[in-house]
Amino acid sequence: MISFPDRLESAINQCHNPVLVGLDPRADMLPEGLLDPADAARPEKVAAAYERFCREIIDVVAHKVPAVKPQAAFFEQIGPAGTTALANIIRYAQQQGLLVILDGKRNDIGSTATAYAQGYLGRESAWGADALTVSPYLGDDSLEPFVEVAAEQRGGIFVLVKTSNPGGRMIQDLVADGKPIYRHVAEYVERLAASSEGDCEYGIVGAVVGATYPEQLAELRAVMRHTWFLVPGFGSQGGTAADVAAAFDAQGLGAIVNNSRGIIFAHSLKPYKEKFGAARWQAAVEAATCDMIEQLRTDTPAGKL
Repeated sequence: MISFPDRLESAINQCHNPVLVGLDPRADMLPEGLLDPADAARPEKVAAAYERFCREIIDVVAHKVPAVKPQAAFFEQIGPAGTTALANIIRYAQQQGLLVILDGKRNDIGSTATAYAQGYLGRESAWGADALTVSPYLGDDSLEPFVEVAAEQRGGIFVLVKTSNPGGRMIQDLVADGKPIYRHVAEYVERLAASSEGDCEYGIVGAVVGATYPEQLAELRAVMRHTWFLVPGFGSQGGTAADVAAAFDAQGLGAIVNNSRGIIFAHSLKPYKEKFGAARWQAAVEAATCDMIEQLRTDTPAGKL
């Protein structure tokens, strides 16, 4: 199997867009008919509803976008039944031709970090994810096992560098040795990416950089030329296509832009709510996905894809 960065580039080129659909199911936001309110306290029923919901989203977006990003927390929240549903969804998405980036924000040290990496990374692993989000705040030795396993299993990792939440500045913007912490992390991630680049000149180590900080996004693109960016914050968190434009290289590559609630729950949002409603929630998902693709084509270098 070819390396993750090369597979990601190929998938983006094939779809002609860098849209990443986040799979963040929530029981209280599911379209009517997927979960009987009487079953909301029954984990196995909720898990079944989540799996059906995500499978039907995948059916809509497969062949339109390159990848999906399940958020592990919403599945783990309901216990073993939820994690079984998550495993099924990962496999189903891949069967439909999608790459899967699991949003777990894992990390630890030593053998524990290795266990996380071996459990999640690569299609032959227990979870089978193509890539995994990872926290860097235990230091460089905590990232090394993930990099090693990703290289062995043709997987990828996305390290939290500048996150989209307002509270991220509490640590990430602190200045040390004349630079904010996020720049120190960024420079380390770029070294890891440069040392593991594929044919596409991007490495197996990527960075999570939020759409809600467009100035920092531009700053980091300039110093991280071998690093794929996973860009959260588009849509419901306020990020626009113009805000993410600086994440891309001159060819329209180098970034994949996540949208979760703005796509999967589009049936409850204007203007899709009025046009489709809950009864046609999949049509709302499709319309929201196509609208995002068009926005990125119009307002970012991704229009060159």
